[in-house]
This record gives sequence, C-alpha cells and structure tokens, in this order.
Amino acid sequence: MAKTILVVDDSAAIRELFVAALTEGGYRAVEAVDGLDALAKLEEHSVNLLISDLHMPNLDGIGLVRAVRAHPRYRFAPILVLTSDRSPAKEAEGLAVGATAWAAKPIPPQRLLTAIDTLLGEHAPA
Repeated sequence: MAKTILVVDDSAAIRELFVAALTEGGYRAVEAVDGLDALAKLEEHSVNLLISDLHMPNLDGIGLVRAVRAHPRYRFAPILVLTSDRSPAKEAEGLAVGATAWAAKPIPPQRLLTAIDTLLGEHAPA
C-alpha cells in the first residue's frame, strides 16, 4: 500500500508539481491549502509524512509544525519544510519547533523523492 504524503502549500501550482512527482514516485498525495486546512486533513487521512511551505495564510509552516508535534497521532511523523525563504533564523526556528528537515524551493522532483525516501527510511535499490 502506498504511503500517504500531505502536501501543504498555498500555491496551487506548487501543489500540482509536488503531487505529480509524488504520484510518479509511488506515493499517495493529499493536498492542503494552508496550515488550518492541513490540520483538518490530518483528521481525515492517515498520513506518513508532511511537506509544508513556510509562508501561508491562516496558519504558517512554523505554526503547523508546532500543532502537528502536539497531535498525539502525528508527533513523530516526519515533516519536511520546503520554502523559498533563505533565512537561517527561520530555518533554526523551524527545526527547533520540530521540523525534521528543511530544504529550499525550487526543488527538482528527483531530489524531493530522494528526501522523502530518506525521511521514511525507504532507500531505492542500488
């Protein structure tokens, strides 16, 4: 059974790119438009990993990470924050509140899949 990835980004174009890459990589993708929508989706779906943007309306990526870490079912789920924000202070804050990994956008699809495989402990055969 395919693992489920929650893709959280206020940009429909970014979500579409990520969902296409994830589907191609054998994952099931669930989309959310912001942090509040993501929290609702976490109640509706069993998710193995979250990918979140940093800057979003309603609840940003930092707030989402905090909320996910407080959720009993997801407090240990891998969270990959992908953002165009290159601020070392924001990255430090995100990792401090519980993001598992942090990467810059844009990210090539193959690099995204490699990061996800690594975070889920699924390494492709050599």
